[in-house]
Amino acid sequence: MKSKIVYTCSNCKFEQPKWTGKCPSCNTWNSFEESEVVKRAISKNSTYSRSDISPKKAQKISDIKVINSGRIVTDLNEFNRVVGGGIVKDSISILAARPGAGKSTLLLQVAYDISRKGLRVLYASGEESESQIKSRADRIIGDVSSSDNIWIYSDISLNNVMKIIDDIDPDFIIIDSIQTFILEEYSSRPGSPIQTMECANELLRIAKNVKRPRAVIIVGQMTKEDELAGVRALEHLVDCVLMIEGDNLEELRSLVCSKNRFGSTGEVGFFSMTEQGMISIDNPSQFFMTQRDEKDEVFGSALSVIKEGNRYIVVEIESLVSNSMAPYPSRISDCLNKDQLNTLISILEERGRIKLFDKNVVIKSTGGIRLREQCVNLSAIVSIVSSLKNKSIDNGYVFIGDVGLTGEIKRVPSMELRLREIDRLGFKRVYVPECQNYNLTSFKNIEVRAFRYIHEVICDLFN
Repeated sequence: MKSKIVYTCSNCKFEQPKWTGKCPSCNTWNSFEESEVVKRAISKNSTYSRSDISPKKAQKISDIKVINSGRIVTDLNEFNRVVGGGIVKDSISILAARPGAGKSTLLLQVAYDISRKGLRVLYASGEESESQIKSRADRIIGDVSSSDNIWIYSDISLNNVMKIIDDIDPDFIIIDSIQTFILEEYSSRPGSPIQTMECANELLRIAKNVKRPRAVIIVGQMTKEDELAGVRALEHLVDCVLMIEGDNLEELRSLVCSKNRFGSTGEVGFFSMTEQGMISIDNPSQFFMTQRDEKDEVFGSALSVIKEGNRYIVVEIESLVSNSMAPYPSRISDCLNKDQLNTLISILEERGRIKLFDKNVVIKSTGGIRLREQCVNLSAIVSIVSSLKNKSIDNGYVFIGDVGLTGEIKRVPSMELRLREIDRLGFKRVYVPECQNYNLTSFKNIEVRAFRYIHEVICDLFN
């Protein structure tokens, strides 16, 4: 084996034989890291051999045949939805989240589901010992002693992991986490850009091996800014990028897909974090609404419809308005941006003729879901007025619309699809902007009421 010293830019991965203060490729200062590259011979019999990569001839696109790799479908419906219907058998994906969000828990559940279908699973961890992983599996899954298709391996050497892959021939591989593994050919520390990218490249060759394709999921660590740690090239390398979002103190977890070569990008799945692991929320609308009887009078509650991924979900917004004893009233929200809440209150005061200068306003969403779409603004304003006037809103009413600074109710995208969803769920009335044309004959249950200004909606509801 031969070795040589190279200097690699941690920002753009530009390599050169000598150290310089400024990278000539990306102009970043003090970004070069020294590493020793060892050239090694790899057995041709190994399933991860670089000899599998051979020169090919270019083909006309009309002559290329599409290969259907098939998918591995788990028992977690929300996970299947996010990844596009199941895990592609020759794909490599990355799952990232903040510490304690449930990455290892979710992957253990996925591994157990796959093993019960007769597929071999290897769970390789560079962070935990075999006994720690077994203890977590017993806690969230139950007694897994009868699971003969799951192998656990604890080591930071990816070279040893690849030998284990050759020995047990798994169909599904979990690497937890990529920043803790090293290749012995490189002298860089674990988590350095060189080690992370070279380990990821080896795993890519394992997943894409034509003779023996495998599904690989690698766990990625996150920075303080809630971004995937390491170089950006890691996200470009993989087929699917998954993120678990949610406060560790809350029950709700959201699995978000920001990249997917085999399915829809932006798809979202919802899970409930419990002592038994991540439970799939198959009916989000029911989870994000409070189930009440028609006779129940509740002040400060209103419903809206948001789009998460490719589906539409009914959400409940709750408001509480109280007298302020301080010169500056409180404006508190855990579901909307604080500036957005202050803007809505200003619109309500000036255009809706409702005075809140001496009132505290607290607003939240049922289930703790974050409301990113502007279509909930009408619902938020109506809920504030309901709380202020101590007048309830019928549980069968839904509000969809953005609200402009002029007090006008603005149109929102995909309005007809939102109306179809609430009509399917059996609601009876919906308040929408007047500026859109609606095909009212296609709805069976709902009555559509269109208004132009916010004060018209308030008068219709509370006068």
